[in-house]
Amino acid sequence: MRVLETYIVAGLTGLLFYHLHSPIPWMLGAITGMLLWKTVVKRKVAAPKALSNSGLIVLGTYFGLSFTKETLATIAPYIVPFLAVAVLLIAINILNSIAVTKWTHIDKVTSVFASVPGGLSEMVAASESLNANTALVTIFQTIRLLTVVFLVPSIVVYWLNGNAAASSATAQAAAASSDGHYAWFLLSIFGALLLRNVIPAAYVVGPLAVTAAMHVFGVNLPSLPAWLIILAQISVGMNMGNRITLEDIKLGGKFGWVYFLLALVLIALSFGCGYLFAKLTNLPLATALLSLAPGGLVEMVLTAQTVGGDPAIVSSLQFVRFLLVIIVVPNVLKWVFRKFPSMAETS
Repeated sequence: MRVLETYIVAGLTGLLFYHLHSPIPWMLGAITGMLLWKTVVKRKVAAPKALSNSGLIVLGTYFGLSFTKETLATIAPYIVPFLAVAVLLIAINILNSIAVTKWTHIDKVTSVFASVPGGLSEMVAASESLNANTALVTIFQTIRLLTVVFLVPSIVVYWLNGNAAASSATAQAAAASSDGHYAWFLLSIFGALLLRNVIPAAYVVGPLAVTAAMHVFGVNLPSLPAWLIILAQISVGMNMGNRITLEDIKLGGKFGWVYFLLALVLIALSFGCGYLFAKLTNLPLATALLSLAPGGLVEMVLTAQTVGGDPAIVSSLQFVRFLLVIIVVPNVLKWVFRKFPSMAETS
């Protein structure tokens, strides 16, 4: 009953956001609903991780349906310049996070891992191995996450005059057919389960990769019903909202606003680089912006569908950025801080 109550609350707030013409309304609405239900109404919520993982599998499969052979040919020339820009953005963000330690007196290791645009759990785990203040890393990463998830889709939608009322859940992959067999998607589920202990975000990356591969090689796949995409977004949003509490954000104290500003600076820089990326290539502005935006893969691809960007290209380039941030950056930072201990000292 608690799970049902949580779904009702998340669904109703998602519906409200939909009628308010919010970008990615079902996910943002669910996050907001969870926060309000916990803090204002003081009711417990139940958002089992299994339901969120199931939602990610559905969304990963949905994104994979947009891939074609042309997608691979399109992104190939952009990988190197994209990586160069992505590395530049991350480097500037790290330098900014070190610079603010002169005023916050937070140690540099904590500050860096608190602001790097990566997965919250991955950044906390990496910072813990270097004896950083993991509580502050969690709090400031939460502030960054909320800032990016709510601001980036809104800015992109209204900057590009996209129709925010058009739910991304109703935008089916054009190449998917209605006569394909749903049994093929068992392979997508298998991809998630196979990679769940191998790579981060396996529940979205695995199905995306398997579905894309099947689609590229000509397997006749059916389209997914709109209600299932909406339910998946609500399930993922419920879990995100359940993991975030206003109490945690308040614990950031007087320095919370510093990392909020760092997130704003990173968003502005990514938009500037995205605009330049669009000018230097033949990519549409929406696609270029969302490919470099420091948000989650799921949120950015859903936003791309809302504003008419290419979800296949956005998901491909975001996946490259994701691997860079999750796998390469933490290991490089750990090496640097261990090689040069003086850099980890508090300013």
